[in-house]
Amino acid sequence: MTASVTRQLLRLADPGEAARLGAFLERLLRWEKNAAVRIQADGGVVAVFARPARFEVLAVRTARLAESDADVTLDVTVAAGELLELLDEKAAGVRVPAAVTGPPWAGVLPPRRGWQRLGELPSDAVRTVAAAAVGEFRQRAERLAGEERTRERLDALAEEIWSRPLGRTGLPLRAVHAAHALGFLGGPEPLRLLSAGPWLRLSTPHGSVAVRTTRSTGLSVTPA
Repeated sequence: MTASVTRQLLRLADPGEAARLGAFLERLLRWEKNAAVRIQADGGVVAVFARPARFEVLAVRTARLAESDADVTLDVTVAAGELLELLDEKAAGVRVPAAVTGPPWAGVLPPRRGWQRLGELPSDAVRTVAAAAVGEFRQRAERLAGEERTRERLDALAEEIWSRPLGRTGLPLRAVHAAHALGFLGGPEPLRLLSAGPWLRLSTPHGSVAVRTTRSTGLSVTPA
Protein backbone atom coordinates (compact mmCIF):
# COMPACT_ATOMS: atom_id res chain seq x y z
CA MET A 1 0.00 0.00 0.00
CA THR A 2 1.32 3.46 -0.81
CA ALA A 3 0.16 6.90 0.21
CA SER A 4 -1.96 8.73 -2.34
CA VAL A 5 -1.04 12.03 -0.69
CA THR A 6 2.01 12.00 1.56
CA ARG A 7 1.89 14.07 4.74
CA GLN A 8 4.74 13.80 7.18
CA LEU A 9 2.53 14.74 10.12
CA LEU A 10 -1.10 13.93 10.80
CA ARG A 11 -2.60 16.41 13.25
CA LEU A 12 -5.41 15.02 15.37
CA ALA A 13 -8.37 16.95 16.70
CA ASP A 14 -7.18 16.88 20.33
CA PRO A 15 -4.65 15.16 22.62
CA GLY A 16 -7.32 12.73 23.79
CA GLU A 17 -7.55 11.29 20.26
CA ALA A 18 -3.79 10.70 20.28
CA ALA A 19 -3.87 9.05 23.71
CA ARG A 20 -6.67 6.67 22.69
CA LEU A 21 -4.87 5.73 19.48
CA GLY A 22 -1.71 5.11 21.50
CA ALA A 23 -3.56 2.83 23.92
CA PHE A 24 -4.93 0.83 20.99
CA LEU A 25 -1.48 0.36 19.48
CA GLU A 26 0.02 -0.65 22.83
CA ARG A 27 -2.60 -3.36 23.31
CA LEU A 28 -2.12 -4.57 19.75
CA LEU A 29 1.64 -4.87 20.23
CA ARG A 30 1.18 -7.00 23.34
CA TRP A 31 -0.26 -9.67 21.06
CA GLU A 32 2.21 -9.23 18.20
CA LYS A 33 5.43 -7.23 18.52
CA ASN A 34 5.86 -7.01 14.75
CA ALA A 35 2.27 -6.08 13.95
CA ALA A 36 1.50 -3.99 10.89
CA VAL A 37 -1.43 -1.60 10.56
CA ARG A 38 -3.07 -0.03 7.54
CA ILE A 39 -3.83 3.67 7.84
CA GLN A 40 -6.54 5.35 5.79
CA ALA A 41 -7.33 9.05 6.10
CA ASP A 42 -10.21 10.69 4.27
CA GLY A 43 -13.05 13.07 5.05
CA GLY A 44 -11.43 14.46 8.19
CA VAL A 45 -11.06 11.04 9.84
CA VAL A 46 -8.10 8.68 10.10
CA ALA A 47 -8.76 4.96 10.54
CA VAL A 48 -6.13 2.48 11.72
CA PHE A 49 -6.84 -1.16 10.79
CA ALA A 50 -5.16 -4.14 12.45
CA ARG A 51 -5.46 -7.91 12.58
CA PRO A 52 -4.53 -8.94 16.12
CA ALA A 53 -2.51 -12.15 16.11
CA ARG A 54 -4.56 -15.35 16.51
CA PHE A 55 -7.93 -13.55 16.57
CA GLU A 56 -8.74 -13.82 12.83
CA VAL A 57 -10.70 -10.56 12.92
CA LEU A 58 -10.04 -7.00 11.80
CA ALA A 59 -9.99 -4.25 14.40
CA VAL A 60 -10.25 -0.55 13.62
CA ARG A 61 -9.65 2.55 15.70
CA THR A 62 -10.66 5.92 14.27
CA ALA A 63 -9.67 9.45 15.23
CA ARG A 64 -10.77 12.87 14.04
CA LEU A 65 -8.23 14.96 12.21
CA ALA A 66 -7.63 18.59 13.05
CA GLU A 67 -9.34 21.12 10.80
CA SER A 68 -5.99 21.96 9.23
CA ASP A 69 -5.70 18.36 8.00
CA ALA A 70 -9.35 17.78 7.11
CA ASP A 71 -8.48 17.49 3.41
CA VAL A 72 -5.74 14.87 3.86
CA THR A 73 -6.12 11.57 1.99
CA LEU A 74 -3.80 8.74 2.89
CA ASP A 75 -3.62 4.98 2.43
CA VAL A 76 -0.48 3.27 3.69
CA THR A 77 0.57 0.17 5.62
CA VAL A 78 3.20 0.72 8.33
CA ALA A 79 4.74 -1.01 11.33
CA ALA A 80 2.54 -0.55 14.40
CA GLY A 81 5.55 -0.17 16.69
CA GLU A 82 7.01 2.65 14.60
CA LEU A 83 3.64 4.39 14.47
CA LEU A 84 3.41 4.24 18.26
CA GLU A 85 6.93 5.64 18.64
CA LEU A 86 6.06 8.58 16.37
CA LEU A 87 2.84 9.39 18.22
CA ASP A 88 3.07 12.70 20.07
CA GLU A 89 0.22 13.06 22.56
CA LYS A 90 1.27 16.54 23.66
CA ALA A 91 1.28 17.82 20.09
CA ALA A 92 -1.86 15.79 19.27
CA GLY A 93 -0.24 14.40 16.17
CA VAL A 94 1.55 11.45 14.64
CA ARG A 95 4.26 11.26 12.03
CA VAL A 96 3.56 8.55 9.47
CA PRO A 97 6.42 6.00 9.26
CA ALA A 98 7.80 4.60 6.03
CA ALA A 99 5.54 2.12 4.29
CA VAL A 100 6.11 -1.62 4.70
CA THR A 101 5.04 -4.55 2.59
CA GLY A 102 1.52 -5.21 3.75
CA PRO A 103 0.40 -8.62 5.05
CA PRO A 104 -2.35 -10.37 3.02
CA TRP A 105 -5.16 -9.21 5.32
CA ALA A 106 -4.39 -5.56 4.56
CA GLY A 107 -5.67 -6.02 1.02
CA VAL A 108 -9.16 -7.14 2.11
CA LEU A 109 -10.75 -4.58 4.40
CA PRO A 110 -14.43 -4.28 5.39
CA PRO A 111 -16.45 -1.87 3.23
CA ARG A 112 -16.50 1.76 4.31
CA ARG A 113 -20.17 2.23 3.46
CA GLY A 114 -23.35 0.24 3.12
CA TRP A 115 -23.56 -1.00 6.70
CA GLN A 116 -27.00 -1.95 7.99
CA ARG A 117 -27.79 -1.80 11.66
CA LEU A 118 -29.05 -5.10 13.06
CA GLY A 119 -29.58 -3.90 16.60
CA GLU A 120 -27.91 -3.18 19.92
CA LEU A 121 -26.25 -5.38 22.51
CA PRO A 122 -25.94 -4.52 26.23
CA SER A 123 -22.29 -3.85 26.96
CA ASP A 124 -22.37 -5.47 30.40
CA ALA A 125 -23.79 -8.71 28.98
CA VAL A 126 -21.14 -8.83 26.23
CA ARG A 127 -18.36 -8.21 28.77
CA THR A 128 -19.74 -11.04 30.91
CA VAL A 129 -19.73 -13.42 27.93
CA ALA A 130 -16.16 -12.43 27.02
CA ALA A 131 -14.90 -12.91 30.58
CA ALA A 132 -16.65 -16.28 30.87
CA ALA A 133 -15.10 -17.54 27.63
CA VAL A 134 -11.62 -16.40 28.70
CA GLY A 135 -12.14 -18.13 32.05
CA GLU A 136 -13.26 -21.35 30.36
CA PHE A 137 -10.19 -21.41 28.15
CA ARG A 138 -7.85 -20.92 31.11
CA GLN A 139 -9.56 -23.56 33.24
CA ARG A 140 -9.62 -26.19 30.50
CA ALA A 141 -6.02 -25.43 29.52
CA GLU A 142 -4.89 -25.80 33.15
CA ARG A 143 -6.62 -29.20 33.39
CA LEU A 144 -4.52 -30.57 30.55
CA ALA A 145 -1.66 -32.78 31.73
CA GLY A 146 1.82 -31.48 31.00
CA GLU A 147 2.40 -33.76 28.01
CA GLU A 148 -1.05 -32.87 26.65
CA ARG A 149 -0.57 -29.11 26.85
CA THR A 150 0.85 -28.78 23.34
CA ARG A 151 0.42 -25.82 21.02
CA GLU A 152 -1.78 -28.00 18.82
CA ARG A 153 -4.13 -28.88 21.70
CA LEU A 154 -4.28 -25.27 22.91
CA ASP A 155 -4.99 -23.99 19.41
CA ALA A 156 -7.77 -26.55 19.00
CA LEU A 157 -9.27 -25.54 22.34
CA ALA A 158 -9.13 -21.88 21.38
CA GLU A 159 -10.76 -22.61 18.03
CA GLU A 160 -13.57 -24.54 19.74
CA ILE A 161 -14.36 -21.71 22.15
CA TRP A 162 -13.83 -18.65 19.96
CA SER A 163 -15.74 -20.07 16.99
CA ARG A 164 -18.95 -20.24 19.02
CA PRO A 165 -21.54 -17.60 18.11
CA LEU A 166 -22.54 -14.84 20.49
CA GLY A 167 -26.06 -16.01 21.25
CA ARG A 168 -28.13 -15.82 18.06
CA THR A 169 -26.21 -12.91 16.55
CA GLY A 170 -23.98 -15.00 14.28
CA LEU A 171 -20.97 -13.03 15.56
CA PRO A 172 -18.19 -15.45 16.60
CA LEU A 173 -16.87 -15.07 20.12
CA ARG A 174 -13.39 -14.35 18.73
CA ALA A 175 -14.72 -10.91 17.75
CA VAL A 176 -15.89 -10.29 21.31
CA HIS A 177 -12.59 -11.60 22.67
CA ALA A 178 -10.64 -9.24 20.41
CA ALA A 179 -12.81 -6.30 21.42
CA HIS A 180 -12.19 -7.16 25.07
CA ALA A 181 -8.42 -7.59 24.60
CA LEU A 182 -8.11 -4.28 22.73
CA GLY A 183 -10.04 -2.30 25.33
CA PHE A 184 -13.10 -1.67 23.18
CA LEU A 185 -15.67 -2.92 25.71
CA GLY A 186 -15.28 -0.28 28.41
CA GLY A 187 -18.14 2.01 29.31
CA PRO A 188 -21.90 1.56 29.77
CA GLU A 189 -22.97 2.47 26.25
CA PRO A 190 -24.77 -0.26 24.27
CA LEU A 191 -22.84 -1.87 21.44
CA ARG A 192 -24.09 -1.89 17.87
CA LEU A 193 -24.15 -4.91 15.57
CA LEU A 194 -23.97 -4.06 11.87
CA SER A 195 -23.77 -6.04 8.64
CA ALA A 196 -22.56 -5.44 5.10
CA GLY A 197 -22.57 -8.39 2.72
CA PRO A 198 -20.64 -11.24 4.40
CA TRP A 199 -19.23 -8.91 7.05
CA LEU A 200 -20.46 -8.49 10.62
CA ARG A 201 -19.17 -5.63 12.75
CA LEU A 202 -19.32 -5.02 16.48
CA SER A 203 -19.17 -1.25 16.89
CA THR A 204 -18.35 0.41 20.21
CA PRO A 205 -17.51 3.99 21.20
CA HIS A 206 -13.89 2.86 21.54
CA GLY A 207 -13.40 0.97 18.29
CA SER A 208 -14.85 -1.71 16.04
CA VAL A 209 -14.18 -5.36 15.26
CA ALA A 210 -15.24 -6.83 11.93
CA VAL A 211 -15.29 -10.43 10.74
CA ARG A 212 -16.26 -12.20 7.53
CA THR A 213 -18.92 -14.83 8.17
CA THR A 214 -21.12 -17.29 6.33
CA ARG A 215 -24.10 -15.91 8.22
CA SER A 216 -27.69 -16.22 7.05
CA THR A 217 -30.15 -13.36 6.96
CA GLY A 218 -32.63 -12.52 9.71
CA LEU A 219 -30.21 -12.70 12.60
CA SER A 220 -31.38 -11.94 16.11
CA VAL A 221 -29.28 -9.65 18.26
CA THR A 222 -30.26 -11.42 21.48
CA PRO A 223 -26.88 -12.14 23.12
CA ALA A 224 -27.92 -15.32 24.87
